Amino acid sequence: MKNSGHNGLRGRTRMNRIPKILLALAATVLVGVSFTTAAAQELSRSQARSMVVTRYGIVAAESPLAAQAGAQILAHGGNAVDAIVATNAVMGVVEPMMNGMGGDLFAIVYDAKTGRLYGLNASGWSPAGLTLAFLADHGMTKMPLFGIDSVTVPGAVDGWTQLLQRFGRLSLHDDLQPAIRTAREGFPVPEWDALYWAGAAPALTKNPGAAQTYLIDGKAPALGQVFRNPDLARSLTLVANGGRDAFYRGAIAEKILALEKQEGGAMTAADLADYHAEWVTPLSTTYHGWTVYELPPNGQGIAALEMLNLMAQFPLASYGHNSADALHVMIEAKKLAYADLACYVGDPRFSKIPIAGLLSPAYAAERAKLVDMKHANCNVSPGLPPAGDTTYLTAVDAEGNMVSLIQSNFEEFGSRLVPPGAGFVLQDRGALFNLQPGSPDVLAGRKRPLHTIIPAFMTHGQTRIAFGIMGGFNQAQAHAQFVSNVVDFGMDIQAAMEAARFDKIDFGGCDVDMEDRIPADVRAVLTARGHQIHVDGDYAAIMGGGQAVERDFSTGVNFGASDPRKDGEAIPEPLPKE
Repeated sequence: MKNSGHNGLRGRTRMNRIPKILLALAATVLVGVSFTTAAAQELSRSQARSMVVTRYGIVAAESPLAAQAGAQILAHGGNAVDAIVATNAVMGVVEPMMNGMGGDLFAIVYDAKTGRLYGLNASGWSPAGLTLAFLADHGMTKMPLFGIDSVTVPGAVDGWTQLLQRFGRLSLHDDLQPAIRTAREGFPVPEWDALYWAGAAPALTKNPGAAQTYLIDGKAPALGQVFRNPDLARSLTLVANGGRDAFYRGAIAEKILALEKQEGGAMTAADLADYHAEWVTPLSTTYHGWTVYELPPNGQGIAALEMLNLMAQFPLASYGHNSADALHVMIEAKKLAYADLACYVGDPRFSKIPIAGLLSPAYAAERAKLVDMKHANCNVSPGLPPAGDTTYLTAVDAEGNMVSLIQSNFEEFGSRLVPPGAGFVLQDRGALFNLQPGSPDVLAGRKRPLHTIIPAFMTHGQTRIAFGIMGGFNQAQAHAQFVSNVVDFGMDIQAAMEAARFDKIDFGGCDVDMEDRIPADVRAVLTARGHQIHVDGDYAAIMGGGQAVERDFSTGVNFGASDPRKDGEAIPEPLPKE
């Protein structure tokens, strides 16, 4: 108390010595602060973050370290494609449970010079010998979720190569240097990844390669603990110096094949050597004046477009954002679109997919009649169209070139198998096949499974937005919600990414997950209509996480957004040296 009183006396004594002119100035400043505070109290918003805004490039990724690496590549003369490859490679180092050299990727590239969009499908195929008969001979009656028979050829490295050969300014060697250094020197494990890692630790102990690579003294690295992966640094160096052949024909291929032999798998040297990613033409639909693009099957992007076509039959904007009516329409549209997805979509090289019919306005109008505004439909069947999960990252450069890329191992740590000394896990994408003869997604040799990971792009006038949201079969429905947030409700890309979402993982039934930021009274109305709601937290992991970049070509200004459901960030390109 004495100290407090003494300090108070000293304070008053000092105040008496302050010149009156300074007191007057202080009063003026305080009035200004008061006025500003009052004005600020009248301003409010529902989003937690602001967009990144710059005339230079932006890279948005789940990891700030990865996004920073991409931004630095931009500053060193690379373009958006160089930045995205560098970022993706670093993501495989810092978030190995979600993505890496052993996974697949898909990308949409916007070339500012020509104004054209290009799609790349770098999803791998199954081994030629992985057939229904092969699994039957091994006593299997369903596709395994993990293990060697869930492994398909990884497409990511060939995807990097083809992206750079067609659009890059720097070499693969240059673009992989940040990832090599990060793997060699190590990085502190961030919050979300520490949780993912700890959850997967028991499964990683079952494979010697996985345990040696990803565990420290038998345990997952803790939050803030520095993790190093020298084996991955060596593998990345091999690819940096030897190109895609180092992976598909050289020393890395030998390690993959050694694991296949050890585990009794079907993959051969030819399965790896013969693989190449495929350039494809993006599909599109128009939603209230915006053109939205997704890649064609074998991905689920067509379900997002069909969902938007169904949503366009209803006045969502007049219903209000996340109102009971708006959510009811979107959930019912999701069920209808996903019923068609399950029925018709697979590898188009093996079955004819009625793409034009699924996306036709007439089909959407007919299917929309099945939406009962008073009752949820718990048993949705596919229609008869007329004939006709994961790491997401995105980049835009100062010239307006844009890349929307998504890459994944499928499940956390994929197959849970690491080729000895390779430093990366092999994906388990083969788990998405089924064993039902006649299905478009039935297992066959050299076939690509139905894929969950999808990049997206949307345009309106002089505006271009590259975006994506991770999370297995959450993705198409999350894309549709993001588009609606931007188009129907006028949100900027950060607000649209942050807004509360629903997620219905199952293809049947009336169950649906919702973040608890959706008001309780809205949930009560939906429950009365028959929706069986499970309430998740404010920013639930089940809703996936996303990134977005936007370019206003009329001003040359770029915008970036990153989802708070992940550890990520949108990082602007450093100012170039004068």
